[in-house]
Amino acid sequence: MACHVGSRGGRGYNRPMPELPEVETVCRGLAAKLEGRVLRRVTAHRPNLRIPLPENLSGRLAGRRVERLERRAKYILIHLDDGMALICHLGMSGRMVIVPAPAPPPGRHDHVVFETEDGTVVTFCDPRRFGLLTMASHNELPEHPLLAGIGPEPLGDDFTPALLRGRLAGRSTPIKVALLDQKVVAGLGNIYVCEALFHAGIAPDRAAASLEPAEFDRLVPAIKAVLGAAIAAGGSSLRDYVQASGELGYFQNAHAVYDRAGRPCPGCSCDSAATGGVQRLVQAGRSTFWCPRRQR
Repeated sequence: MACHVGSRGGRGYNRPMPELPEVETVCRGLAAKLEGRVLRRVTAHRPNLRIPLPENLSGRLAGRRVERLERRAKYILIHLDDGMALICHLGMSGRMVIVPAPAPPPGRHDHVVFETEDGTVVTFCDPRRFGLLTMASHNELPEHPLLAGIGPEPLGDDFTPALLRGRLAGRSTPIKVALLDQKVVAGLGNIYVCEALFHAGIAPDRAAASLEPAEFDRLVPAIKAVLGAAIAAGGSSLRDYVQASGELGYFQNAHAVYDRAGRPCPGCSCDSAATGGVQRLVQAGRSTFWCPRRQR
């Protein structure tokens, strides 16, 4: 499967970056094929992506057994049997896709190719080269510059209304912008914050500190529900994103407000011809989609 630049979906307001559900979906797909396998060969076809690749990446990975994969925020961590971990970020257009063996000739944007002892081939394809691959020891990960200071995982049991309320106490930042701050909560991005705020009935331009306890009681379950549904659907394919299998995600078909400016939102009684339907505004350089009738 050659990697190519897609153009499915979206209206060009912002180029969506893979968010938590997309990264989680890729991570799970890769785990099914890589965990417990030995990397027979790793081939780097260029020396850098967003940052330089680790020195002698091919030599350091060849012969290593993949112990496990996990996601932290929007990063995929591939833990190896020598105490090291490969840190992967997809950037804006990156893909890690399982391809049929034997490995086909690399496409123009297939920058790193992983081959396992059982013939599994995974290509890291990134036309825009905003993704990255780097390495760190397991012990270094919590304090690694890419990971240190990242907030709690929104799907974790410890992510509660009380926790989020405490992290946002005193913040005058709009709630939409505050939720995009990776130090507040890990992995949330533009699509799923728009969707969660809609389902919680909270206007995106409200000051974060203005939310009442009852609103946090709605918001946190909405975040968890939206992320869970998106993962179950394989994420949202709006531009370049595909699952590790190469399949599209399908959650874009269930978007309530994201990229639906001018259309009615689900369950809304307003006349979109009279009210304009879903509205779009720009916050911190990002498009926000919301329903003023449903979100206060």
